[in-house]
Amino acid sequence: MAQGTGSINSDYKDWEWSDDAGERARLLQSPSVETVPKNSESQGNGGATSALGAVFIVVNAALGAGLLNFPAAFSMAGGVAAGITLQMCMLIFIIGGLVILAYCSQASNERTYQEVVWAVCGKVPGVLCEVAIAVYTFGTCIAFLIIIGDQEDKIIAALVKEPEEVGSSRWYTDRKFTISITAFLLILPLSIPKEIGFQKYASSLSVIGTWYVTAVIIIKYIWPDKELVPVEIPTSPSTWTAVFNAMPTICFGFQCHVSSVPVFNSMKQPEVKTWGAVVTAAMVIALFVYTGTGICGFLTFGAGVEQDVLMSYPSNDIPVALARAFIILCVLTSYPILHFCGRAVLEGLWLRYTGVTVEEDVVRERRRRLLQTISWFLLTLLLALFIPDIGKVISVIGGLAACFIFVFPGLCLIQAKLSEIQETRAISWWAQVCYGVFMVTLGAFIFGQTTANAIFVDLTA
Repeated sequence: MAQGTGSINSDYKDWEWSDDAGERARLLQSPSVETVPKNSESQGNGGATSALGAVFIVVNAALGAGLLNFPAAFSMAGGVAAGITLQMCMLIFIIGGLVILAYCSQASNERTYQEVVWAVCGKVPGVLCEVAIAVYTFGTCIAFLIIIGDQEDKIIAALVKEPEEVGSSRWYTDRKFTISITAFLLILPLSIPKEIGFQKYASSLSVIGTWYVTAVIIIKYIWPDKELVPVEIPTSPSTWTAVFNAMPTICFGFQCHVSSVPVFNSMKQPEVKTWGAVVTAAMVIALFVYTGTGICGFLTFGAGVEQDVLMSYPSNDIPVALARAFIILCVLTSYPILHFCGRAVLEGLWLRYTGVTVEEDVVRERRRRLLQTISWFLLTLLLALFIPDIGKVISVIGGLAACFIFVFPGLCLIQAKLSEIQETRAISWWAQVCYGVFMVTLGAFIFGQTTANAIFVDLTA
């Protein structure tokens, strides 16, 4: 992607963006990445993250509780061959989107995802991007609370040595009570602080937990339990549209694009070519983890696999119980990070819209942060208590993840190429513009199809 000359952020100040509000709105970045200040004199020397370190951070951002849904996604896609093919096709555009974001970040001199969209595409796409990030993080927080409830149901059933359907007769084993007490005692205190730098230590443990879950699912397929009855293994999708219903899970699993821009800018040598190698390696690692989980979980339980694959295993299985504990730990540390990101975007939108002075911001920031945090927490908890099926949530936020992977990077590429001042348009220029148009079209189709299906089928069922 050769960088032409021209200004691509002339519309960035349409909302009279003040320096104070701008600095506050730059909160949205990977909590595991320490970036160099944007206007620092040392910016030309790059950041402190090596290429290998960047691979680990991107893998960390991609891997998470979303892997629990991949066996069900393989079932919806119509089997192993269809699931792998769908992943491989989408992975090409997932990697392409990450490279485009780095290219546009370098061209616009912006350091976070939403800043790049604002600078390159202008006010309207910038606002839509920030709203989409807020909605996505909000929905993901709901999914995390549902996952906690799922795993606690199984763990409690094993501890009280009663069938899960009977265990809910005791008030202290009721799902709504266990989710609420866990959320109030552990998640809310972690979500209130202004900064969440401490989470970088917990995130490493979460990655280990993710790998452990994958290993357990693979081992359980190779050496299945004796009481496991043979199951039907679908080899084709039930309908042709069912294949598209697997896309939200794949998008949700591989979506690391929002945190990718600060990772790119934190590298010692923030070059697009190096970044391409970094994200390719990271996505291949994530692909092996997700594919191993998807194939083995699907072949173990077939068409009867639960949306959360760990729910398909018996409660008294000790290795699986440890996997559930790891997933709970992963979610407990991930919820505050996602909430921090969503809160930061809402804060940036509020300050930009109101034009609050820095003195007023200092006085009111703590009160506003507490109000935002408590409101966010209570709304996500309330919705999680009454939406017990994680598949319904992921079908919505997975379609939204397609916007971060396809739509916004595609728009950025189109606008960046159109902003170049060139006497003649080379074939490569036209190819990149067409690629951007295709990405936007594909992302819009995935978002529209999956969201419509979630609203009119899942949520009305």
